[in-house]
Amino acid sequence: MQTDNQQSETQALVTIGDWIRYTMSECHRNDVYLGHGTDNIWDEAEHLVFQALDLPLLSSAAQKAVIYQSHLLPSECDKLEHWVNLRAHHAKPLPYISNVAWFAQMPFYVDERVLIPRSPFAELIEKRFAPFLPKHFAPSHILDMCSGSGCIAIVLAKAFEEAAVDAVDIDMDALEVASMNIANYQLEERVYPIQSDVYHELAGQQYDLIIANPPYVDAQDMADLPQEYHHEPEHALASGADGLDLSMKIVTRAVEHLCDDGWLFVEVGNSEVNFASRFNDLQVTWVELEQGGSGIFAISKAQLLAQQDILDELE
Repeated sequence: MQTDNQQSETQALVTIGDWIRYTMSECHRNDVYLGHGTDNIWDEAEHLVFQALDLPLLSSAAQKAVIYQSHLLPSECDKLEHWVNLRAHHAKPLPYISNVAWFAQMPFYVDERVLIPRSPFAELIEKRFAPFLPKHFAPSHILDMCSGSGCIAIVLAKAFEEAAVDAVDIDMDALEVASMNIANYQLEERVYPIQSDVYHELAGQQYDLIIANPPYVDAQDMADLPQEYHHEPEHALASGADGLDLSMKIVTRAVEHLCDDGWLFVEVGNSEVNFASRFNDLQVTWVELEQGGSGIFAISKAQLLAQQDILDELE
């Protein structure tokens, strides 16, 4: 919490540049963790100030030189003081303060009912899942399992304009957020939020493409998470001792929900290190990502069928 002395000191902050410098100092003093949109204190401070003031981010040094000198209204300073307090003193991630997160260069509404999007699936979607899928692959039905905010489902719908996308999650709170985002992008006719425990409500439905970004944080990593992550819903992060409980259900039951030429892509993040011991001899292909990130594997329906005996042992 800020002291009365700190609050009186902020009265000396009158320009955008003043507030960016102050935000940087407060973030540094309080050892904020950067993992929800930026990777350095300067960008974090600039994003916070510009979003609070409803300003677009600037790339030109000349533009910044001008705007940094702009004086602020008292109400704007009050808002910035509140935002900096939440970010630096309460470790609240900026997207939960601004209610905006970016994924695949698209903005999405987020709040503490859903995880803040940060999946490397953005790169795969941009590449239309090359080299796994043919260049002109045109799926008609896609499943986004564990959809959360709906960001992956929406980006998939934008990338594959002829496809219907089922955005599945067990959590109705998350699906309410997903529905807001679907409506914001006017995709209600192609992206469908569905409450289901994995495939339970999808009996008889098959997909050309299944994308799964389930909870995958193992017990040890959950215990070591920075404070910022404790603002996120725990059930959307944790998945058993090795982080692979839900991934196991998704993989072992995927065959009946994939079309003959269908593919399954699953993100397991850092729990990739636990994969071999949990999934024994199951052969998958780990995706090489050029833009950073790791822990996504791919497997086709044909490959799943060829390893049915292993899948049977896993269940």
